[in-house]
Amino acid sequence: MKFVIPKLPFTLSLFLSLSFLIIFLFAFPTTFLRRPLSSSSSVTSVADEGIRIRHHGYSSYEAYIKHQLNKTQNPKLRKVWTTRDWDRKVRVFSTFFRRLSDRGLLSNQSKALSIGARVGQEVAALRLIGVEDSVGIDLVPRPPLVVKGDFHAQPFDEETFDFEFSNVFDHALYPEKFVGEIERTLKPGGVCVLHVSISGKTDKYSANDLLSVKPLVKLFKRSKVVEMRKIDGFGLDTEIVFRKNMN
Repeated sequence: MKFVIPKLPFTLSLFLSLSFLIIFLFAFPTTFLRRPLSSSSSVTSVADEGIRIRHHGYSSYEAYIKHQLNKTQNPKLRKVWTTRDWDRKVRVFSTFFRRLSDRGLLSNQSKALSIGARVGQEVAALRLIGVEDSVGIDLVPRPPLVVKGDFHAQPFDEETFDFEFSNVFDHALYPEKFVGEIERTLKPGGVCVLHVSISGKTDKYSANDLLSVKPLVKLFKRSKVVEMRKIDGFGLDTEIVFRKNMN
């Protein structure tokens, strides 16, 4: 004798399915899937309106840092950065900075920070054009130009700098924290300049892909765009200048 499971009416079946979906969404909201930055947090993939976070198979934040250090500590690269590449990059960066100075966005009295400065070419360029009070941060220090620091948690007090520059936004695993730290340490009225790639030309150490300028602009909650232009910046194609609000 067969046992037959009675079919539910379509409307009742639909009601039960929708009820289950609503309960699931309340119990596991998508915002909870994005874990806060900590030394023990797992890395999750985030796609936020044009910023795509790369997986790389990270099991923890420490694994992400270790991957970045593979590039920063590479002895062959560091030799190239400090010898063959040094004069050329200092010259090109100084050209970028002189233009900003001519436009009143940087001055010799500015207290300046270079974020993700590697061996300090950007800092050397800033000092070359007269911005003496300049320093860089990177995972590996290189005194006197670069001190040790994580751009997800800058080792500086609030409202410290008049000017901040970076060309390593693509290395940020948490873009919102990268930008948040800039706005925290930048003085009211201070200027931030980012060089980014919109064309997708990044390397294997990049932690995110920026698909358009719009999502990056949205991350700046306390700043306005001053100008934006196309550049040829060592593989990066766009320069965006922000000014932090006075209030």
